[in-house]
Amino acid sequence: MFVTIKTLLRTLLLPPAGPLLLGIVGLYLRRSAAARGQRAGGWLITSCVALLWLLSTPWLADLLGHVSQRVPPLDLRHLPDAQAIVVLGGGVVELNAPEYGGAPVAGMGSLERLAYAAWLARRTALPVAISGAPKEAIAMRASLQREFGVQVRWVENRSRDTFENARNSAQLLLPQGVARILLVTDADHEWRAMHEFRSAGFTVTPAPARLWPWQGEEIGVRRYLPGARALNRSSEALYEILGDLARQVMAALHLRRQES
Repeated sequence: MFVTIKTLLRTLLLPPAGPLLLGIVGLYLRRSAAARGQRAGGWLITSCVALLWLLSTPWLADLLGHVSQRVPPLDLRHLPDAQAIVVLGGGVVELNAPEYGGAPVAGMGSLERLAYAAWLARRTALPVAISGAPKEAIAMRASLQREFGVQVRWVENRSRDTFENARNSAQLLLPQGVARILLVTDADHEWRAMHEFRSAGFTVTPAPARLWPWQGEEIGVRRYLPGARALNRSSEALYEILGDLARQVMAALHLRRQES
């Protein structure tokens, strides 16, 4: 139930749905007979357009990314004292991809994590664990073995969110003496994931993937023009910023706390 509610709130509050809901309420109020309601409706419609424009610009997407991507790249000049690489699932998967003859394949977000995890596995010779939902785990394991030639030693396939990733991975790995890990996930997600895994009893070396190059591809006036790619980056960054705040509040109130 908690995960369902969280998913619903994410859909409704984050862009584009959040600003659009403001606009819908504004349109409703504009039909009011009262002048005050009409003025409030006008402000909400204006806010909707302004928010969508700003959140769709590379300028604001970069600012939000600076806040969410708080973990620097892994420095492999000094190999970490780790026992395993843990890579987290990244969402969309295809279990019957026609281009693979009906075989499962991980989605783009997961593939970038898996590519980095495979590269780290070859550099460090560490075994690999994957953590995600049942369908994610199937596709991640297949992609790691087929595309990257990396065998998966541990599969955790019962997690629906980051809290469960950490808890279930701890139940799988800690009894086997695996407590020091390289944690691979998106750079936006790494800070929150790192804290969840540390709370679950792991010694974590963060290994963020998909770090955004802050030099930026968009220059000049293009930084202030809206685009779908920038809107997606803003949404991901906002989700992680708000998600980490929620993690801290729930831990402080003992509503959802890892057992270490």
